[in-house]
Amino acid sequence: MRILRLNKQDTAGIEERQAAERPPPLSGEAGPERAGDRDRLGFVRPCSAGPYIPFVWIQNKRSVLRLTMAEKLKIISLGGLNEIGKNMTVYEYGGDIIVIDVGMGFPDDDMYGIDVVIPDFSYLIKNKDRIRGIFLTHGHEDHIGSIPYLLRDINVPIYATRMTAGLVKLKLEEHRLLNKTKLITCEAGEVVRAGKFTVEFIHVNHSIADACGFAIKCGVGTVVHTGDFKIDPTPIQGGMMDLGRLGQLGKEGVLALLADSTNVERPGFTKSERSVGDSFDALFRGCQQRIIVTTFASNVDRIQQIIDVAARYGRKVAVTGRSMENAMKVSTELGYMNIPDGVLVDLAHIKSLPKHKICIITTGSQGETMSALTRMAFNTHRQVEIQAGDRVILSASAIPGNENAIGSVINELYRKDAEVVNERLGALHVSGHACQEELKIIHALVKPKFFIPVHGEQRHLKTHAKLAQQMGMNPKHILISDIGKVIELTPNSAKINGTVPAGRVFVDGYGVGDVGSVVLRDRKHLAEDGMIVVVVSMSGEDGSVVSGPDIITRGFVYVKESEGLMEELRKVAVKALEECRMDTMNDWASIKSEIKNAISGFLYKKTKRNPMILPVIMEV
Repeated sequence: MRILRLNKQDTAGIEERQAAERPPPLSGEAGPERAGDRDRLGFVRPCSAGPYIPFVWIQNKRSVLRLTMAEKLKIISLGGLNEIGKNMTVYEYGGDIIVIDVGMGFPDDDMYGIDVVIPDFSYLIKNKDRIRGIFLTHGHEDHIGSIPYLLRDINVPIYATRMTAGLVKLKLEEHRLLNKTKLITCEAGEVVRAGKFTVEFIHVNHSIADACGFAIKCGVGTVVHTGDFKIDPTPIQGGMMDLGRLGQLGKEGVLALLADSTNVERPGFTKSERSVGDSFDALFRGCQQRIIVTTFASNVDRIQQIIDVAARYGRKVAVTGRSMENAMKVSTELGYMNIPDGVLVDLAHIKSLPKHKICIITTGSQGETMSALTRMAFNTHRQVEIQAGDRVILSASAIPGNENAIGSVINELYRKDAEVVNERLGALHVSGHACQEELKIIHALVKPKFFIPVHGEQRHLKTHAKLAQQMGMNPKHILISDIGKVIELTPNSAKINGTVPAGRVFVDGYGVGDVGSVVLRDRKHLAEDGMIVVVVSMSGEDGSVVSGPDIITRGFVYVKESEGLMEELRKVAVKALEECRMDTMNDWASIKSEIKNAISGFLYKKTKRNPMILPVIMEV
């Protein structure tokens, strides 16, 4: 698509020139099977520098629409605000919608039985015919993890860089959605037309390969959406973040900036990923024991450095953990990882090697229950057991909420006389998020008219807002939003106006959204105080007790050691039933309520505990 840049002297004959410059029809309905298909799907070359145009022509299936700047751009976060993870942002303009990221979150400790937390998609499902594409910043779970759940109801093209697309492909294959999904790979610098939007991919540095931000353009103006990023002057691969393009956009004029707030509380600059390599070298050099390293499976550059230093000191590398194996498979196939010949061996082969020739790369940096490192520590891994003297390197920081799980694994490693090395003892991990000075650079380059901090809890958003003010931003031009709130932008105004359905949807096994707050409250109740079931058989004719009441408990007390309490409970239930009979109470629901109240009151007085009580009446 070519965009006409208009000067005052160009107004004569403008309609004729615009008609000549109309783009080819926008398909967006099939994946690019040939190079020529990329144009059909809306790929265009990056626009040359210059002020953003007041209107453009875009052709859809039925008509050609003239977009004016009078229309409003809406930005709606369905996740990633006032929380860590579950990142998802909706852009809406002129009847068209694009979605940036479809992330998942991890359950809190009190979310019993919940596997993952995903955004509420109801607004998108309601407006699915207006969605022109999903654009992904990078391949971390908090940005792509919910894609399979969204695609159950919505089928639109997904645009991503090669590494991100490779990781998404694994998810789609697992959920049997690959053949139904249009997954389109892009490169930094490419521009995609999606309805009334154009989206430019901009290279950024992060803790995963092929991360990008976006310059999103429509008739209202340009919005820069950074995604997760840091400025790494010495990256392992891929080059430094494209600050030049951000500066160029700033000169052209940026309406709004949405920037990563994760590390805004940290002063200075985030260290380069390359600095971790020196720490690995020191730990491998001269070590005569087996070395086991755990890190995030998606951190391809970190894994590459581990492999390089292992090869340097003559060690063979074995890998364990499904997500680690998958990430390495994708990154190797796509050329993001280079494994020297003869270095990688099967895990079963390490038993034949001397200890000083072994390096194991494993999952489990967050103490996950079923991860490979946890299974090694607790002797449930089928191929590897922790041995005395093993050097176990934890090359990852704890995600908030995982500290106890990680601590449990570390204690077990110490119990087996392993040598545990974590970031407290050396520079074994660096963040993938920008600190304060890097954020200041972005603000200075982009020079947005409006600023919307994203990707963080309330304290992160507020701190980022203060940083923007320090950089000269008008406080009235900063909007701190929340999930579900609608931000409306015009060329000269920004405000929060209205809400859409948003929140958390819980995934429990194959069930999506069938576990709500009431169910979670019941699960918490059961976990903390247990359950008592009171079973009574009653006559359907006269309401008399035929048998029972029988008392069944789970998770409350050990029955064999509390027979006296069980007998007291039975007497309380009998008394409640007798009172119901004397009051000529024949309604089963009312009788159940009386039994429940009587037993609940007795137990709290006796034990100061409040188990779940389930009266069951069987009519005979």
